[in-house]
Amino acid sequence: MLQIRCKNNGITKSFPEGSSLLDVYQEFAADIHLPYPVVSAKVNNVSQGLKFRLFQNRDVEFLDAREGSGHRVYVRSLSFVLYKATQDLFPGSKLFIEHSLCRGYYCNFKKRGQPQQKDASPVTDDDVENIRQRMQEIIDLDMPFRRTEATTEEAIRVFSDRGFSDKVKLLETSGQLYSDYYTLGDTVDYYYGPLVPSAGYLKVWGLERYEDGLLLRVPDWNQPDRLAEKMEQPKTFEMFAEKTHWDIIMRLSNAGDVNKAIMRGHASELIQVSEALQEKKIVQIAEEIAQRVKQETRLVLITGPSSSGKTTFCKRLSIQLLACGLRPLSFSTDDYFVNRVDTPKLPNGDYDFDNIAAVDYELLEDHLVRLMKGETVEVPEYNFTTGLREWNGKRLKLQRDAVLIIEGIHALNPLLTRTVPDETKFKIYISALTSISLDDHNWIPTRDNRLLRRIIRDYNKGAFTARQTIAQWKNVCEAEDKWISPFQETADVMFNSALNIEFAVLRTHAELILAQIPRNCPEYGEAHRLLKFIHFFLPVSDQEIPPTSIMREFVGGSSFKYDR
Repeated sequence: MLQIRCKNNGITKSFPEGSSLLDVYQEFAADIHLPYPVVSAKVNNVSQGLKFRLFQNRDVEFLDAREGSGHRVYVRSLSFVLYKATQDLFPGSKLFIEHSLCRGYYCNFKKRGQPQQKDASPVTDDDVENIRQRMQEIIDLDMPFRRTEATTEEAIRVFSDRGFSDKVKLLETSGQLYSDYYTLGDTVDYYYGPLVPSAGYLKVWGLERYEDGLLLRVPDWNQPDRLAEKMEQPKTFEMFAEKTHWDIIMRLSNAGDVNKAIMRGHASELIQVSEALQEKKIVQIAEEIAQRVKQETRLVLITGPSSSGKTTFCKRLSIQLLACGLRPLSFSTDDYFVNRVDTPKLPNGDYDFDNIAAVDYELLEDHLVRLMKGETVEVPEYNFTTGLREWNGKRLKLQRDAVLIIEGIHALNPLLTRTVPDETKFKIYISALTSISLDDHNWIPTRDNRLLRRIIRDYNKGAFTARQTIAQWKNVCEAEDKWISPFQETADVMFNSALNIEFAVLRTHAELILAQIPRNCPEYGEAHRLLKFIHFFLPVSDQEIPPTSIMREFVGGSSFKYDR
């Protein structure tokens, strides 16, 4: 008999060896008071599906779709149902689940009306309704998801026979001895994480036509019994489309393509082309600003979520503005922090530094207006050691050929520039839009890209351990949703700071850092997940990453100087 401790209620009970998590949950269910249905569990802090069987004493924590790994299990399973529905209705069609969008997931669907049809035909509203109905039929039938563990060679043969080149390339370069794959009815697919036991678990979802593809609607993170409220993101969609265009230029669409290119000795070329594409975009942005300066634009506002590369982007943009004959004058909203004792607090008592009220935005706005009028302004400097705003005689004046640049998480918040005329502003949103997927159905969340960057940077600076950075990440993301995301679509231009080969480079830094997280702490599960997916990429040294690259802000070796 096994001793299984349920972390939800602190109770330990005995179970026969080989019991599934479903068996365990049924025994504990009466004492577990989760407000929403259980969809997965953590076993010794590692995410597992409910069909996972136990053969040793374990700690188990049951999860609903509010928790990160539970939400991923739900969405992953729903994606498989969507894929099966498209294959049942349109055999030979291709479905690419590309990225998060509008609080759902955008899917590029290459529809084949007839098996012999060569070119994809447009997706119609009737097609979407038929797919939706087929998905509901699969869910109503409560079709089970079946996991098969096989040698990687056998898994490759399974996918090769079905023409899944994306999965074949991924598994061929994974270096794994064994691989799992899943079946739903007669449909086979690969997922790098667990699924729910059966389709009947998927009660909340939606599907609609979006642009030339599909939008898969998913549950709200905080209230998974209802759909996440749709947020229109046309500019974000355009930025993803630009990313896809870059992928086509570089002939990369998934991790297998990246690994094959690395194995052929093309890593250096991938780095050079990726950096050239980013520099080309920065030049275009600088030239557009220069054209607007000839009219009335004098203020450039730059924002983006944590670890998007805002600081380095700001420095590279400044260089290009100088090349356009302009003099960039930059300062950070950080210097306008209120004194620490006046900073708002989170419910747990910690200071909420991401809150707009942590910034004296009225003073900042007053200084902006005066600078735009040509006045000389004494600006504060924030002392992060004492937590006090200081006046050290620093004065700024905006010359006729100067452009004022403000960079910070609140830069696009209208509270900062309420009385500044819109025609004088140029707004930029920057983020690391993950530029590669594992395969056609396994996307890498953009937040995972940024989390890895932040873990490496925090560790290299000695600011936080990987465990501490992971522990803080949920609060960071919640602050982004509240203070950054609502304003990103107001940007005049968006910039993607991710590189196609980025995960291969990050792997060489992240492995040893993540491996230091103890197995007995809650953050181990996230470290395990990050390591699992990053191991799909062959490692590449950062030796040929240029010293001005945005990547250098995180892995070190930048030629730029950073104040903090």
